[in-house]
Amino acid sequence: MQMDIVSFTKRIYENMRLLVNIDHIATLRNARGEGYPDPIEGAAVCEEAGAAGIVFHLRGDRRHIIDEDVYRLKKSVKGTLDFEMSASEEMIRICKEVNPHLCTLVPEGREELTTEGGLNMKTVYSDFEQRVFPEFKGTGIEISLFLDPNPEDIELAHKLGADTIELHTGTFANAVDKETQLNELERLRKGAELIHEAGMTVNAGHGLNLDNLPILIEHVPHLYDISIGHALISKSIFWGLEKTVKEYLKIMDV
Repeated sequence: MQMDIVSFTKRIYENMRLLVNIDHIATLRNARGEGYPDPIEGAAVCEEAGAAGIVFHLRGDRRHIIDEDVYRLKKSVKGTLDFEMSASEEMIRICKEVNPHLCTLVPEGREELTTEGGLNMKTVYSDFEQRVFPEFKGTGIEISLFLDPNPEDIELAHKLGADTIELHTGTFANAVDKETQLNELERLRKGAELIHEAGMTVNAGHGLNLDNLPILIEHVPHLYDISIGHALISKSIFWGLEKTVKEYLKIMDV
């Protein structure tokens, strides 16, 4: 029986991939404004170490990634390029010009330090249906929605025709006790099942690190792209970027 469980687990996760968010390489560069470290060079190191692609978030205030970075990443990234963005007219225009593989729509608050939760689909549904999704029709760009594991939000995303849902794992990652963590893992598990059953791809990201990623993988099925940024870039200060990427890949067993 134990062998059957191991075999089943391996079958579920054999296609899981790591996408590295390189925003905070740009944050460090911008602290001095001297042109380095270069996030494009960082992206290349991540891919050479085995990452399946690169994530970046072009914010309205350009606090880390800037427009020039976006176009350079498009030219240099060999794997999947995931453009995180708000659904503003400006970002939609840039995204269509760049033509990444994936566009991940996220909520964006001017005062937040980082994205603090998933989209509220009841609030944005009408706008997404009438304005946002039609803009991407025929472009070949897949649309991902960054959501908390709420069944109602997942159902509305499916109704819109989203290709992918990136589950917000921040509540799990920041849980202050075991009970809260387990409750959130169960919500994520059920959310992943709903997404998968609806025929959408299950991605995940936010707050993941070397300690909590194994727990997420153990409990949540159907995971495809795992987006990790701040913890990975932070650890690379001490370990180096190549070694850090490879340590995450060991956990994912890819």
